[in-house]
Amino acid sequence: MTISPTELNLLWENLIFLVLVTSFLLFVGWVWRESKPFSLPQPLPSWFKAWLSIVLTVGMLLPLIALAWWGFWLGKTGVVVAIAPYFLMLGFQILSETVTINRFQSCVWVMIPCLYLPYRIWQLHSGLTVLSGESEFMWVRNLLRLEIGLWIFNYGVHLSQLPRLLRWDVKMGDRE
Repeated sequence: MTISPTELNLLWENLIFLVLVTSFLLFVGWVWRESKPFSLPQPLPSWFKAWLSIVLTVGMLLPLIALAWWGFWLGKTGVVVAIAPYFLMLGFQILSETVTINRFQSCVWVMIPCLYLPYRIWQLHSGLTVLSGESEFMWVRNLLRLEIGLWIFNYGVHLSQLPRLLRWDVKMGDRE
């Protein structure tokens, strides 16, 4: 099996991102190691369960089905090249978040989506580029577009929750 120049570039791109983001998070975690233990504000917002269900279905289940069907069952390597790195980085993000919040209880947890989500959007765009010349992958390309929209919206959701996550509580009557 030979690796194309595009596939090699994507491999290097993902590897470089992973090394840089992991190094950054380790450095920032070390800098903030003496901070108070961080935990998620409770209770979670009422809309959170519904949003998580949407993210799990659209962001994980649908691409997994596409990868399994077109990538593995039908043997379309372009789909594997477009979607497998997405899952790899998603896995690293989940691992980073889990270790950061559960093991270290670090405020660095808040930064992780701010780093991974824009890169995920770039990955999906790169996947569109890989599949751009193939008319048989219209459904997969549409799925990647849907994923891009989901993760852009999710990034906005995360950013909109930063004041709550950082516990910048404001009483509505206190505003000037």
